[in-house]
Amino acid sequence: MSSARLISSLLLLFMAVDSAAQLTLADIFSENMVLQRGKPIPLWGKAAPGKSITVSFAGKEYNTTATQDGKWQIYLMPMAETTTPLVLTVISATDTLRMGNILIGDVWLCTGQSNMEYPLDRSLKRYAAPARGSDQATEEYKKPGKPDAVRYLYVERTVNKFPALPTKGWFNGTDTTIRYVSAAGYFFAKEIFENTGIPIGIISSSWGGTRVEQWTPPEAYRESGVFSKYMTSDTFKIDGMKPGQIYKGMIQPFEGLSIRGVCWYQGESNCMIEDQDTYVEKMRVFENNLRKVFNDELIPFFTVQISPYLYSARKDPKVHSPELLPLFQEAQTRCLQLSRTYMVVTTDLVDNLKDIHPSYKWEVGHRLALQALAVIYGKNGVNAWSPSFSLMKRKKNKLIVTLADTGGQLRSSDGKALNWFTVAGPDKKFFPAVVEIKGDQLIISSEQIRKPKYLRFAWDEKAQPNLVNAAGLPCIPFRTDKSE
Repeated sequence: MSSARLISSLLLLFMAVDSAAQLTLADIFSENMVLQRGKPIPLWGKAAPGKSITVSFAGKEYNTTATQDGKWQIYLMPMAETTTPLVLTVISATDTLRMGNILIGDVWLCTGQSNMEYPLDRSLKRYAAPARGSDQATEEYKKPGKPDAVRYLYVERTVNKFPALPTKGWFNGTDTTIRYVSAAGYFFAKEIFENTGIPIGIISSSWGGTRVEQWTPPEAYRESGVFSKYMTSDTFKIDGMKPGQIYKGMIQPFEGLSIRGVCWYQGESNCMIEDQDTYVEKMRVFENNLRKVFNDELIPFFTVQISPYLYSARKDPKVHSPELLPLFQEAQTRCLQLSRTYMVVTTDLVDNLKDIHPSYKWEVGHRLALQALAVIYGKNGVNAWSPSFSLMKRKKNKLIVTLADTGGQLRSSDGKALNWFTVAGPDKKFFPAVVEIKGDQLIISSEQIRKPKYLRFAWDEKAQPNLVNAAGLPCIPFRTDKSE
């Protein structure tokens, strides 16, 4: 080897060693971030092996040592929320990192497929404008003076940067990157802050067209009695899908972070594969994994039920029935039986049944926020829940149905007769029904059925029913004939 090549090789080796020894923090940490209140705060990064690390934050000092593979981690003491900007300093023998404008509050992961990905600036995806009322998302995007105590981290839609997290870091509402942030997540965070004064940080990490399997790492399925049998090789698939593809690039890099909860808006792609029989188990595995990797078995999941859409008109490999959507919505409703899982309903937010992306993401964010305010933030008197089926009995030729979560009033959202109710006798031939509201009950009958036995509500992909409660929240679709 020539002397010139030897010097060049030694220089490259020196640069590689120097780079490996450089003090770093994980990509999830940056200036302007929100750190989770009320829990130990993990920080981690890389440094020269065996070197001492000193972290200073909020008047306290913490010390640790980098492991032989150059990794370090430390936990800061739990802190109360504060809107006073703080400075984080990390020092090694050769480097100093300083990050400022840090708040302590609640961190929420907002994830899912395209309806969660749907950006605050809808023109980025050329989504349709709302047909009813003003475009509140566009108005909000253009409006100055967004609250500084609401911060955002946008995860770019790529998986090929692992183990790095594809993000440019945390920012507030003055940064133009806000146009990419989940619109539903934005309105959720804004309303929580306005009602609590607690700084809110949202991690916007979504990918259109994805299934829940792609957001779940393969190893998580080992604890599933339903899916573990498929794990016969490292390349196993679930319903033709290799799990964890998106998770690895867009969530795994910040495993271990302290967060408050998860907002999950997904299901359309699983509906398209007619996944109603196993979706609940997939959601259980998904939720349990996130609770495990974020070190909190009590993490709540606030989910969004998918909206009316013409799945039967799609050119999928299998022709879908108009009943596929309510069957899948029913599976999403069954997910409410999972630990600390909640759901908002969106049957009233569709302008065009051929458009799978409803415009009214501010309303989705509002409904998610109502539930979080009631469950997490202890706000009394918040009517956050959609009416749901409770019990039914027959009296002569009528069905008497009691609903829960009426808020003291059931009504028609448009002043017209209640729609999308059908009843059937023992033969299960369903006919349209006439519905009368009486307190928190519905009196239901049909001229075609002398002795009604079964009831279905919103049992069609086109159903946009007008039954709402006192807060204007639409009733959850249901049927009473499932068990037979």
